[in-house]
Amino acid sequence: MRLVIARCSVDYSGRLNAHLPLATRLLVHKGDGSLLVHSDGGSYKPLNWMSPPCTLTVEAPDAEAADEGIVELWRVTHAKTGDALLVRIHEVIHDTSHELGVDPGLIKDGVEADLQRLLAEQVEVIGDDLALVRREFPTAIGPVDLMLRSVEIEFAAGAVRHVAVEVKRKAGIDAVEQLTRYLELLNRDPHLAPVRGVLAAQSIAPQAKTLAGDRGIDTVLLDYDAMKGVQSGTPTLF
Repeated sequence: MRLVIARCSVDYSGRLNAHLPLATRLLVHKGDGSLLVHSDGGSYKPLNWMSPPCTLTVEAPDAEAADEGIVELWRVTHAKTGDALLVRIHEVIHDTSHELGVDPGLIKDGVEADLQRLLAEQVEVIGDDLALVRREFPTAIGPVDLMLRSVEIEFAAGAVRHVAVEVKRKAGIDAVEQLTRYLELLNRDPHLAPVRGVLAAQSIAPQAKTLAGDRGIDTVLLDYDAMKGVQSGTPTLF
């Protein structure tokens, strides 16, 4: 990757035409050939750019351009569209190159799979005297995130034997509807019924919470950091 801070103007031609007047900017030329033009603002978004596949050629200015103070011309051309980015450099303030190597990519933390895994290891968050049957419990309409069972040896008539848990980062009405369909199917199985439903999420929309309560489904707010042991805090059962 090459990082250049320069006083420059930039012209884009192709599907549209755009012009950046002379100013001090950061030019980022990446290993994939792309060029990004940044100002000292605008967060991550460049003022202009050329995405790959493209090629950059460096040209010396002609006499007229040199008289205008231009010391170097960067011409970036897209291989498929023919769009072009022309950078007229008047002064190079900083110029460095760095070999970054292969990037492993973004690893997201706190996705639903992480929540499901942690909750499977900490089923006491859902309730006492429960044990994990399995994750991704299969049904004819898709898997339930977690299936739990009561560890009680004897059950009173109508006592809950199993708990179906749907895990979300953000739970809305759709999540309640999804769990409702699972429960309707699971409660037809005499080996499982009666099955109680629990919607567990980091955040639950008020409408979803109301609908869940109306359908006899419990809701649990999950504290992801606490479950990871990062900080104290207990998820709340409503």
